[in-house]
This record gives sequence, structure tokens and C-alpha cells, in this order.
Amino acid sequence: MDLLSDAIVAVRVGRPSSTRLRVGGRWCARLDPYEGAGFHVVLEGSCWMLTEGGAAIALNTGDAVLLPHGSGHVIADRPADGPTIERAVDFAHFSRTASFDSGADTELLCGKYRLDRRHTHPLMADLPDVVHIPGQAGRHDELRAAIALLGHEAASSRPGGAIALPSLLDLLLVHLVRAWMADSTTARWPAALHDPVVAAALHALHENPAHRWSNERLATHVGVSRATLARRFTALVGRAPMGYLTWWRLTRAAALLRATPDGLDAIARHVGYSTPYALSHAFSRQYGTTPGRYRAGLTAG
Repeated sequence: MDLLSDAIVAVRVGRPSSTRLRVGGRWCARLDPYEGAGFHVVLEGSCWMLTEGGAAIALNTGDAVLLPHGSGHVIADRPADGPTIERAVDFAHFSRTASFDSGADTELLCGKYRLDRRHTHPLMADLPDVVHIPGQAGRHDELRAAIALLGHEAASSRPGGAIALPSLLDLLLVHLVRAWMADSTTARWPAALHDPVVAAALHALHENPAHRWSNERLATHVGVSRATLARRFTALVGRAPMGYLTWWRLTRAAALLRATPDGLDAIARHVGYSTPYALSHAFSRQYGTTPGRYRAGLTAG
């Protein structure tokens, strides 16, 4: 997989959920902090969003918002009279009582992605508290198309919707992160992926983490000196190349423990450890538990 796909897979668990709302008049709903990522898509009309400690953000038709770190926030019909976290109605209650009549002013698709913060890839950690992508014509056309398709699917009851809607929500997450990466001028990871040397090195490590990489082999692979690779990689990624490789191997091992029944020997070979013992020792240092107990804890939960 590519790095963005790997970054999402490393942190995502379960399937996303969503609620379609049609609302009108005066309304204000609170969403508490969540151990995942929240999103809103304005399918029709307009509204406002207020994050904890943040300014009110105007949202219009076609706008999409991602809250990658699950920040608590309020959505409301207007910023007047100070819609606050404390005064707003709880979203769970609001979503059950919201108007779905044809005269409503605003239609929203709101939802959550379940994320495991213990395995967050630094690319995902680099995201700001709020990613707001306005529905501006000529910008992020793929995202616009995904939102249009998502709106049609959310409003329909056609066969296959139980599969189509979660898949489109996953696609929305990818396009939102892509849009942020394209627009960001200060974040570390978009810069890393636009640097040809660092991007090539990251691709190589993600493509084949089990390879017998060394600083020398990786530098030769991307066509620069060891010193150049170390300097550019560390500055943009935040870790030295081999330190990142170790972290990624163990992150992949955790993902395989979560998602497959493979034995420790097979997982060790897949991520580049010569023996299950070597993997178990390194895994315990990073996760504070053995691979077997880690997997058993998932089963018990």
C-alpha cells in the first residue's frame, strides 16, 4: 500500500458511522470529545461550527469538515447569541429529534470514524484539530464528486446501501486528508511526501519493511549519500530512517495481530524480524506488553 493508506489502516478500527439530518429554525447541537475522528458534510444549506477554544466557522453547501482528533464541538444554525459547548443540546438526543421535513433549511451528514490512538501514524497525528475544506468550484474535484455520491447514497434506500455507504465514508476520509495535504504549507508530513528523496525512502520502507535495510542500502536505493538522506529524512519525518523503520515494523506487527490469525513466526517474517523472540522483545519495548497478551486483550475486549 501507499503511505497514506498505511497511515489510515494503522489507526482505523471498525467501520464508520453516520447520521443524516434535515434541520430548520433555531437549533444547536453539542458533540462531546470522541476517541476517533468526527466529520460533517453540508449537503444543503448552511450552518456554523464552534470548537472548544476556537472561532466559529461558517459552513456552506458542499463544505466538508474533519475533526481528526475527536475534538468536542458545537454545530448550530447561527453564531449569534453565542452557541456554546455548555448550552448546546447533546447530539445524541438532537439526532433523534431533528426535523426531517421538506421545509428544513439545512441538510447534514454527520458521523465518526473509529480510530485507535495507540497506533496513530505521525501523518495522522500531524493533522490539525479541524480540517475545513470549502465546497469551492474547481478545487478538489475528486472530493466534490465523493461528497455528491455520498449525498445521493445517504438519501436513498437502494439495495447494497449497507456496504456502499461505509465504503463511501472511507473514501471521504481519504479525500479529506488528501485535500489537507495539497493545501497545507506548514505541516511536516505533506512536505515530507513532496520531497523526492524522503518520499522515495518512505515508499521503500513501507513497500518492503522486511527487507534487510540499512542506512547505506536505503541511501543507495534513493540515490543520495547517507548524510543527505539522514538530514532530510530526520528533518521532515521526525525520526532517523532506521528508527522510523523499527517503529513501522512494530506498527505493522500490531495491525497484523489485530486483523489476522497469523502466528508470531509468520508475522515476524512479514515485518522483518528473524525470530518470534526478536519480534516479541522489540514489541514489548514499544507497546509495554507481549504480542500474545496484546492479541488476547483485543479478544477479551
